[in-house]
Order: sequence, then C-alpha cells, then structure tokens
Amino acid sequence: MQRILTGIQCTGMPHLGNVLGAMLPILHLSTQPHHDTFIFLADLHTLTTVKDPVLRKTYVHVAATAWLALGLDPQKVTFYRQSQVPAVCELTWYLSCFAPYPMLANAHAFKDKTERLSTVNTGLFTYPILMAADILLYQADGVPVGKDQVQHLEITRDIAHSFNNQYGPTFCVPQAIIDTAIATVPGIDGQKMSKSYHNTIDIFAPEKELRKTIMRIQTDSKPIEEPKDPDQCIIFKLYSLLAEPTGVATMRQSYLAGGYGYGQAKEALFAVILYKFGAARERFNTYEKDLPAIESILQNGERKANVVATQTLAMVRERLGY
Repeated sequence: MQRILTGIQCTGMPHLGNVLGAMLPILHLSTQPHHDTFIFLADLHTLTTVKDPVLRKTYVHVAATAWLALGLDPQKVTFYRQSQVPAVCELTWYLSCFAPYPMLANAHAFKDKTERLSTVNTGLFTYPILMAADILLYQADGVPVGKDQVQHLEITRDIAHSFNNQYGPTFCVPQAIIDTAIATVPGIDGQKMSKSYHNTIDIFAPEKELRKTIMRIQTDSKPIEEPKDPDQCIIFKLYSLLAEPTGVATMRQSYLAGGYGYGQAKEALFAVILYKFGAARERFNTYEKDLPAIESILQNGERKANVVATQTLAMVRERLGY
C-alpha cells in the first residue's frame, strides 16, 4: 500500500483554486484502495504569518470544515492538525542539522522576499525543513504537489538521502505526484487565484456573497452583440473547469456568435458552481454549526498520526544515539 500525504495552510477559507488544484485531487486518490492517505492542517506553518491565536484557531476549523464538506472520509483518511503531533518539531531540529544553508537560501519562498529581509522571520526561512519533517515523519511514498512546490519536495528528498547515507535506511524518500491535467485556476482579476492577491472565489460563501464575487470578474468592454474570444475570457476559463463538455461547447459557440453578454456568462458560472458544489455547501453549513464533531474527528486522526510519528521518531533518535 502506498502512503500519500498532503497538508494545507490555515490562512483563511480554502478557495476555488485550492479546491480544484489540491483538495479534490487528493480526495480522489484517498478513495483508491491501494492508498493510505494522510491529510493535515498545517497550523504550525501558519504561525509564520498569522500571530493571533484566536484567528488561527478559527482558520483551522474553517479548513477542517471545508475538507469534510468536500467529502473527506475520516474512516479512510488520517486527518489531523500538524501542531498536535509534537514529534514533528523535534524531527525538524534533527533535519535542520542536515540541511545546508545555501539550499534553504535558494528556496523560492525565501528568495521572493529577500528584498524585504526585515519582514522575514526565521520560521519562513526554515519552512522547507518543517515541510520535510511533515513528510518524512510519516514515511510518505508520494506527495501531491503543484509546480511551485516541487523545489520544496526536492529539498525533502535531499535531506532524506543525506540522513540515509550517513545512518542507514531510515526515511522513505518520497516521490512527487504531479497531475499535469490540473490547470492553473485564474482569479477574478486574471492572475493566479491566491489569497495574497485578494482575487479568490469562496465556493462556500452565502449565495448573495458568492454571486457578488462572480459579478466582479474582470472583462473587456465589448458590447453584447459583438463576438468575443472565449480563450481570452476569465469567466469562460473558470466555467470550463467546472461545467460538462457539452455546456462548455455551448458557451464557446455563444461567445463566437455574438449576442451573448458577459453578464449572461457570469450567471452561467454562478449556476454551475451552485450545482457542482451544492451538496458540499450543505455539508459545510452542517459541520460549521457542530464544532465538537469536527474536534472529535481531528482528535481521532491525531491519535493515529501520533502512533506513526512516535515510531519514526524513536528510530531516528536511535540512529542519532539519543
């Protein structure tokens, strides 16, 4: 059986880009009988940016609710909070002693902020090591990653090889799982959908709020009667990621024929989001009102995660002579 592991930072409501690009693909993997799936809420990573403990706890529960609403089955997935497995912090220190400084200094997440070093905390600099500990602690065989995370997984692999070469087989060296069929999800301004760009679509928002967001999608100024290029339109790109092929083909024809306005396209996008995520939205509203149920699910997952983590950490400590 292959162990698959992924985590998501808790910095607010998971948006449509998170859902399509990361959450639904791994939930699909978790349904396959030959996969042992671990999914965690990366609340330690979140501390690099979110300092308010109440807000951070709220974000954790929001993220947990979203996962469960999308269909995560706690009976088939080990679902847990990163912070509730203390072994990950101890392993992070051990691994940091095998991570060369230049390797961390070249990490994209750090290099992107080198012009403003006064705003960079040490946690952000050592972020790849905590990520490595997250993965190696559970002996993961595969890690679903986007193209922007491949470098961090390579760092994990390098650290694992370094440790194994010096102390003998200890860590499973994980492979990247990259789904090339997953397209980049555009935000309402055309850039990649990201919380940092404030251009996201929250599929769990109340209908009025969701519709208002959809109506804010940027378009050109072509009038209704004029033909339009669907491949240059944010609305069409989003609709294509969600609708059935026949619906996509129909919208494409409407764009090219003219007499079809962007307002109509936005209404169609709004409708398909409500249709595709209708059941998930209902489950979200149910879980959101039952925090004790979410807490119970997480605690059960944390008990399972701690068993695996304790075994790995004991082996690492033995190898190191502690």
